[in-house]
Amino acid sequence: MFLWGTLVNGLLIIIGTLLGKLFHRIPEGMKSTVMHGIGLSVMVLGLQMGLKSQNFLIVILSLVLGGVLGEFWDLDDKLNRLGLWLERKIGANGKGSISQGFVTATLIFVIGAMSIIGALDSGIRGDHDVLYTKSIIDGFTSIILTTTLGIGVIFSAIPVMLYQGTIALFATQIDRIIPAELMDQFIVEMTATGGVMIFAIGLNLAGLTKIKVANLLPGILVTAAAVGAIYFYHQLT
Repeated sequence: MFLWGTLVNGLLIIIGTLLGKLFHRIPEGMKSTVMHGIGLSVMVLGLQMGLKSQNFLIVILSLVLGGVLGEFWDLDDKLNRLGLWLERKIGANGKGSISQGFVTATLIFVIGAMSIIGALDSGIRGDHDVLYTKSIIDGFTSIILTTTLGIGVIFSAIPVMLYQGTIALFATQIDRIIPAELMDQFIVEMTATGGVMIFAIGLNLAGLTKIKVANLLPGILVTAAAVGAIYFYHQLT
């Protein structure tokens, strides 16, 4: 079943959130220190990913044009409004904790090469090993995030399953249309672009900035367009 890896990923996020909820009654001082620790760890992860770029001009172009598109579409506000809607529906306290947990976890779990590579492997070869590995990482991350950001993390399982499930569903067509070399180049630059976004998430978690990371998400589309244009230009020359 080509969706099995995606389903396991969503399930472990849910389980991790529920386990994390058991530890939510920690002192505020400890919670603040843990949040700063998470922020620093996420920044290091993003930095490692960002340094993998083979053409950093693509990363810069993607973030700039992606940011313009994101601001025009107001993605950050729409994603936060969705989180606040979920908060009202389940009768939460209205302090925005569910919205913050949902948005932050969604960005962390969706941005990254493992989502794309794992979903493609699931759809093309029925190999779920990459998504199983991602599921374990996301599960433990969910535990940690829930202790500080609350139950809103659980709702991130929905966009994760929709995103990875869609890629897995069309994986055969993607593999048939897109040359392997082009896909490899895209994954490298997408990882780097996503890494900068994850670094920004870490800054937000550490309380150093309030960057609207969701507004940078269209940068992934710009990365695909830029890498594709460069690839086909080299093919023609």
